[in-house]
Amino acid sequence: MTAALCDDGCAVRAMTEKDDLPMFKIAIVDDEVLYRTLLAQTLEELEEEGPLAVEEASDGADGLALMRAWKPDLVFLDVIMPAMDGYQVCREIRADPELAATTVVLLTAKGERVDRHYGLDAGADHFITKPFDPDKVLALVRTLWKGA
Repeated sequence: MTAALCDDGCAVRAMTEKDDLPMFKIAIVDDEVLYRTLLAQTLEELEEEGPLAVEEASDGADGLALMRAWKPDLVFLDVIMPAMDGYQVCREIRADPELAATTVVLLTAKGERVDRHYGLDAGADHFITKPFDPDKVLALVRTLWKGA
């Protein structure tokens, strides 16, 4: 795995450097460094399956800026964050024609039916409750990646 900084200083991890497949880009937006790290480490298991890059942001506003600049294929988006919550970010993604096709996976410690309803109403494609099962995350990413 290689690491680099993008123009605005965000960390980019290129999981593989295979040139024969298009890069699958994943953004992780969560104010808790523990969950960003756990997700990034989980995604490292996919490094032999094709070109994959991961970028991270620590709040909703920075995450939205990252997505507008980088245009990921998939975003893992925490719900409860400072500056802008995940529901707001999700609505902004869906309202932006350049981001509307981005797959949004909401991550939250709140797993009630009403929370899922809010997430789906905001435009989320999937909803994962924290703490997450790494195997389920990998299965979801593989399914989404192969369909990209």
